[in-house]
Amino acid sequence: MTRTLVVIPVHNEASSIENVVRRALRHAPVCVVDDASTDETPAILARLEDVHVIRHDKNTNYAGAILTGMRYGLTNAYDYVVTMDAGLSHDPGELPRFLGAGQADFVVGVRSAAEAWQVPAHRKVLSKTGTMLMRLALWRFGGRDGLHDCTSGYRRYSRAALTMLTETPVQGRSFDFVLESAALVLWSGLSISEVPISYRHTNSSLKWRAVWKALQMWWTLFLRIHPAFNWTRTKTQLRRPQADA
Repeated sequence: MTRTLVVIPVHNEASSIENVVRRALRHAPVCVVDDASTDETPAILARLEDVHVIRHDKNTNYAGAILTGMRYGLTNAYDYVVTMDAGLSHDPGELPRFLGAGQADFVVGVRSAAEAWQVPAHRKVLSKTGTMLMRLALWRFGGRDGLHDCTSGYRRYSRAALTMLTETPVQGRSFDFVLESAALVLWSGLSISEVPISYRHTNSSLKWRAVWKALQMWWTLFLRIHPAFNWTRTKTQLRRPQADA
């Protein structure tokens, strides 16, 4: 039987984390990576049952928390890991779309319908611009872009994708890691797919410093000067999981 783990990175999301975890547990096992929260998040997680919690004593940002969850999934023999937001931007009720997405190595949740974008206009422009720029950077690699929402963090990774990302020298820390990880997966030649999702804007803020870092990452990817560009292409020991019939 195919085993899928939901990984939820969290930092100071006391108002929503219990809701997200309980709803996600209806569909799959959950691992929450508490990235040094200073609010009531640790206390809330401590009283929840049937959820695995990994606590970071120091804040490692989004990338550090995500990679910790990915390593946990690999160590515990999960076939896939789904990453989602802790602030209710992503609907846990849509997890079955990822669970039933076949055997693709990388499945991205696409905010395609107009009604799915419950966000301020400037955030919508930012996301669509980020996707346009990423598709341009990936096109330079050889035309294999294949993604319609490069900034979405609601994703599913296979063991092959997890292995590649956890063994690759990544540079991103927050929003830039979302772009970087997508590029690394495509550079490695792994299979990709998409599922439709909704998206709700929450109080979590995207600082302009993070936007600037994302632009720097895009330039690195566009110029193909990322240190992992050739490394991901020559990695030959990755093996995709075989689902039981």
